[in-house]
Amino acid sequence: MARSAWPPVLPCLAGLVTVACVPAGAQSMLTGVGGALRMINTDMAVLETQEVRKDLPCTVNPVKPVIGFDLRFHSGFDVNVPLRELAGNGNQLTIIFRVIPDSHKDDPVYFVQHVRVPEIEEDAHGDANLSGVFDMGEGKYHVDWLMRDRAERVCSFYWDSEAALTSKDKQMELTMPAGQVQAAEIEQFTEEPPVERSQSAPPLNIKVLVNFAPQNQDSAALRPLDTLALVTMLRRISREPEFGKFSLVAFNLQEQRVLYRQSGADRIDFPALGEAVQSIKPGAVDMRLLAQKHGEAEFLTDLIKKEVGAAERPDAVIFAGPKAMLEGSVADEEIKPFATNMTFPVFYVNYNLYPQQVPWKDSISKAVKLLHGAEYTVSRPRDLWFAVSEMVSRIVQLKRGKSSGAAVSQ
Repeated sequence: MARSAWPPVLPCLAGLVTVACVPAGAQSMLTGVGGALRMINTDMAVLETQEVRKDLPCTVNPVKPVIGFDLRFHSGFDVNVPLRELAGNGNQLTIIFRVIPDSHKDDPVYFVQHVRVPEIEEDAHGDANLSGVFDMGEGKYHVDWLMRDRAERVCSFYWDSEAALTSKDKQMELTMPAGQVQAAEIEQFTEEPPVERSQSAPPLNIKVLVNFAPQNQDSAALRPLDTLALVTMLRRISREPEFGKFSLVAFNLQEQRVLYRQSGADRIDFPALGEAVQSIKPGAVDMRLLAQKHGEAEFLTDLIKKEVGAAERPDAVIFAGPKAMLEGSVADEEIKPFATNMTFPVFYVNYNLYPQQVPWKDSISKAVKLLHGAEYTVSRPRDLWFAVSEMVSRIVQLKRGKSSGAAVSQ
């Protein structure tokens, strides 16, 4: 049975002098009564003929499936159309394609997107650049793709694609089953589905301190790429059956403020976290903060003292975020005393996309070392998967070891 969904299509018109993005139109699903597919006969005929057409000149470049930090394969396409082909008082492009899993060819997934084209001058130069993305599980797929304009001119293309883990990644547990196709998840901070927790032992209490900041400290924006690995890590932790209580402190070192705080909850409130993260304004720093020579280091020191030295004792504390290269360092004499009385492990997941460019230790790393903690550098999806897996294993083993020791002594 045919299924339908829609991918995000990112349109932009690139001229020789200016670049203008084309606003996307309303998205719709190709479904009908009782789930029957509803499509114009001519469109279906184009998809079925498997013939490359260039009535509407365009160049289609398939995007090879790649594994993301969310442990899903992301694939899609890039397409270029000469602006002169779209010249006039406005146009509309309709993109329709279907993805057919090789493992069940009778169950294709259909996608549709309408793109509104603004008025374009007759002598316009350059290309209109469009792109679309969708997610898939492991496996082989065939894609039938077409685009038409209001004049019913058609550009069509077809390609085969394969999503496969490398030998080094085989141990990773993907979040999509093999042979499955879905629309790409654009919103990162959606609510997390309920998790069935372990009933064999008391739930573990985890505290996570996350520095939501751009990979590039001079960046003028916090991009989705900057937050994806951090949100993915939080989701992986929240789904662990052995964990049942979560404390979360989201902060931004540049602005020297705590963005969001959640204590002892049975789940992480991702929508509320997302709203808080939206308030970050990279590059816009209070003049009062600039006057403090080592303000960021002092803020980090005070945050560690407050959260690590708090009265409640979690089963583990996890720091996460990009490299924090601060002027000045955390105050060693203020951090070291906490290491003596700590009864829980400390970890640091350092999210560093460019480890060769920034190979040295950062301020959070130095603080975690003072606390005798362990550090993991995450540059690729498998780094994150193995880091979280090892942290979970160590936390559970340490907690169970303590419980067994206490039982024996009694």
